[in-house]
Formats: sequence, C-alpha cells, structure tokens
Amino acid sequence: MRPLAHLPASRARALRGLLFDLDDTVLSHGHLGLRAYAAICRAAESGLVLGVVTGRPCAWGEVLARQWPVRFVVVENGALAIVRAGAGVSLLDPCDAAERARRVTALYGLTREMADKLPELVPADDAWCRRTDTTWDIGERMRAAPETVMAATEIIRAAGAQSFASSVHLHASFDRTDKAQGAVHFLRHVIGEDESRALHAFAFVGDSGNDAPCFSAFHTTIGVANVDRYVSRMAVPPRFIASAEMGEGFAEIVDKLLDLRTTWES
Repeated sequence: MRPLAHLPASRARALRGLLFDLDDTVLSHGHLGLRAYAAICRAAESGLVLGVVTGRPCAWGEVLARQWPVRFVVVENGALAIVRAGAGVSLLDPCDAAERARRVTALYGLTREMADKLPELVPADDAWCRRTDTTWDIGERMRAAPETVMAATEIIRAAGAQSFASSVHLHASFDRTDKAQGAVHFLRHVIGEDESRALHAFAFVGDSGNDAPCFSAFHTTIGVANVDRYVSRMAVPPRFIASAEMGEGFAEIVDKLLDLRTTWES
C-alpha cells in the first residue's frame, strides 16, 4: 500500500464515480460524523457518481437511497441493490421469487443449527432486516473469540453457504456473489456502465475483509487507515491508504480526490 499522497492526479481525474463501504469506513464505530457526511455531499456536488457497497441489510439500503446523495446502495455483500425511483426506491434482486424463497428457508435452518451448536454466538441486531443473508455479531456490540468465528465459518460452509467477515459481523448467505461482483453488476443495470470499464472508472474505499473482493477487482482502491488490521489476510490490499481512520479517513480521501480533480499540473 502507498500513502494517499502518492495517488496520481491522472487517476483521480479519470474517475466517473466513487464506491464506498459503510462500517468503519464512512461510519466511525457505528456513527456518521459531520466531516464524513459533508464529504459525501461534496463528492456528489462535484459530479462523481456515488454508490454505497455494504454488508448491511436491505432495510438500511432503503433509508440511505432515499436520504443520501447516492445513485444506488448495494447491500448484503453484493446480493441486492436499492435505487431511487422517482419519489421512492426500487429493489433490484437478480434472483427469482421461487429461488429466493428456497434460500430464505435454508437460512432459517442454518440459523437454528448455529444456535444449537454455538449458542455463545449472538445474532446481529440488524439480522431481522435482511433478505439474502443472516449475520452474527463478532465485533459491534459483542466480541466473539477467533476460535468461535472459525467454528461458525466451518458450520456455514458445511451447510453449502458462503461466509464473509467484516469488522463487525459474520455473514452467511446462499447467494454466490461478493461486493465486487454485485457492484459491477448493478453499475451496469443502474447507470449502464460497461462491466470492464467500471473497474477503471470507479474507485473503491473500504476497510476490512469483506471489502477484499473490491480491493482486488477495482483499479483505484483506497483504504482508511484502520484497514491495516486486516491486510495480512487479504490477497490484494488496497493500493493506497489514508493517514486517518474511519470517517475521518474517508473525508481525507474525498478531499484528496477532489483536490486532484480540480488542480491541473503546469
């Protein structure tokens, strides 16, 4: 990873948009600070197309799509997207209704199995708002031991599901997608961006393990400083890193991008 100061101006000027994670990237310990939200507003006003790409639930995406100056919100680690539709919002789900119902039933079964085998693992408090995955709290309000997380991951995989771990939650889903696949898919469906071009035209900002697919896929990737806790477990870390953590780091990144996009070299 290189310091954010080394980000080339040419790369910043070539961007069409900016994608970003929520927890511990824009949010600081679950809270949205003034500088982080002001940075989102400034980025939108500059003409960048903005998209949230998060592991948080569909219900969160509906609120953010209505209230934030973003074009879409990809939720549940790439499975779904929420977009503005006139005065309301629309849900985009690539899965048909029958298959979605089957996967939901399978998730109920997996949740019961986890409760029986690892009762110390507590469901996340936003699990009820989800459509495509279920989550357990490993770092938001509870602290799960690493061996518990490892055992839970083995149960998830044995059930035929895939797992993701963020800085706050362990996720299980029967959808075969990740944040990068979901982001690129919905960029095409929402704004008509060619999938191969999207990887160069959009930057991604994140902080943790479930952001690793985006750090690997996108050409311009930036981590807030707290990503340093997770890079040893990533095949491809972000290419650049901010000096500040969480929301302050996100504001630093937006400031740098906008400065580079408006300052021309002589």
